[in-house]
Amino acid sequence: MRKPLAPAGVEPDKDVSFRALRVFAEIMRTGSATAAGKQLSLSQPAVSRLIAQLEAQVGFDLFYRDRGKLVPTADGTKLIQEVELSLSSLDRFNSLVRDIAGYSAGTVRIVAPPSFAEGVLPDIVSRFRERFPGVEFSIDSRSVETARTMIAMRYVDCGFVKLPTDESDLAIEQIVSSGSVCVMRGDHPLAGRGAITPSDIGRHPLILLGAGRHWRTQVDAAFAAFGLRPTVAIETHTHGSACALAARGNGMAILNELLVKPYLHHPLVARPFDPPIEHEYAFAVSNVSRPSRLTLEFQKEVRAYFAEKML
Repeated sequence: MRKPLAPAGVEPDKDVSFRALRVFAEIMRTGSATAAGKQLSLSQPAVSRLIAQLEAQVGFDLFYRDRGKLVPTADGTKLIQEVELSLSSLDRFNSLVRDIAGYSAGTVRIVAPPSFAEGVLPDIVSRFRERFPGVEFSIDSRSVETARTMIAMRYVDCGFVKLPTDESDLAIEQIVSSGSVCVMRGDHPLAGRGAITPSDIGRHPLILLGAGRHWRTQVDAAFAAFGLRPTVAIETHTHGSACALAARGNGMAILNELLVKPYLHHPLVARPFDPPIEHEYAFAVSNVSRPSRLTLEFQKEVRAYFAEKML
């Protein structure tokens, strides 16, 4: 007794493969077993054998011979549409597998603090897409606290967090550390100094980031060591806005040396802030599950980028 046809989209038993279905579809398309064999690089006996196996599997004839030609039966004609859909689905599946294996497809979802996303991340993403142009990116800019939560809950694939941070549900790798600089117009009274201390700044108006955050605590502590309090003229949240305000003469900004580089254009200059305040960033993923191959490849790009920058 012949076995029934396997459900559409499910690979048939081992004795009849998708190869037989391809032969069947090609004969239906070309109208000739000989032409189908040439198209698929199969001999005539191989074509006949595969069709016979397929007919044995489905339990009915797919063709009958009329004066030496193969003519589809009514059952064969009904079957061809389903076969073509199955083969098309398999082709799409195989194509996607090849793309994913070669990093030619997929999406990397990233979250980072705003200044990091604006100042550093574009270079890293651009480098990665030069190697894998088919990969898509989704970049979200959030506060350090929100970014950490999004990574831990796997709303994103990976992200960048500023240290120190709670590492209980994150797998982190420190990737870069940088100092702090004072950014001001070239005609600022302190622009000619080699390094600038809180004592030098005194009552000069400042543009500072992140009231209430660890970074501001460090700035306040640096001034307190000199018996001073910073004179804050403007508080803002990104390095880009701080530099734009400094360029218009609103005061001196104390900023992260790494993240400020894209914004240091005329008339701005940068001088080291002394005592040094270090900024450390880490690449982070959730420790709940292993990152995707694409995320791990992007992590390699991040390492390479900062290794070159630190030389």
